[in-house]
Amino acid sequence: MRNERLAAALVEKGLRQQDLAEAARVDPKTVERWVSLGRIPHRKTAARAAEALGADPFALWPGLGQPRSGRAVSAELLALWECRADVPVSMYAELFAQARERIDILVYAGLFLHESFPRLNELLAERAENGCTVRMLLGQADHPRVRDRGAEERFGHGIESRCRLALLHSRPLLAVPNISVRTHGTVLYNSLYRGDDHLLVNSHLWGVNAYAAPVWHLRRHAPGGLFDAYAGSFAEVWRAAAPVSEEQS
Repeated sequence: MRNERLAAALVEKGLRQQDLAEAARVDPKTVERWVSLGRIPHRKTAARAAEALGADPFALWPGLGQPRSGRAVSAELLALWECRADVPVSMYAELFAQARERIDILVYAGLFLHESFPRLNELLAERAENGCTVRMLLGQADHPRVRDRGAEERFGHGIESRCRLALLHSRPLLAVPNISVRTHGTVLYNSLYRGDDHLLVNSHLWGVNAYAAPVWHLRRHAPGGLFDAYAGSFAEVWRAAAPVSEEQS
């Protein structure tokens, strides 16, 4: 089936299929198949093509967002996904819903959670009301390191507004006992999503949006392992972060 979105993007940008092929580093016949037959490229190739068109790869090829199964690896490293976009949003919902003692979230914005799971605040509040400690670390919008990350990802000031929006989304949680929100300005090497002894780690790559970077699923298996290393990293950022009050948000 013809990919009308891609065809329209080419016209809007004033590019030929040959131009897009050069930008994406593929054969022109491959681009022709993308358009005429609706073929879906590999994610890295799609990212290069979308960048040339100034578009979102998942808007051009909705099939890119179809979840895939993670690969089982070891007792502690349970699964690995090549891209965060491959991780079903239900993974995050189940991670938090099954937590009984602790939920930790370390991001700059993490808006995909609210956008994909509108009941996120309700779920976190429910877990907190049942005795679960919830800690959220969001990017400090005006911090130089946050702005640097936006420049690396070619977002410009977009990431700053996304951090502010994330804080706005989280505002209703500030009044809930057992929920704390802080802002940080660290170099974010990984986004972390923890529910008790399970942890999703979204690695960050220079110049690559987080949705296109790998994710691994860890389960705490023994003291001092990989899980504890990431948990310790969260703890260090938490100690250095600034608490957010209802008045500040």
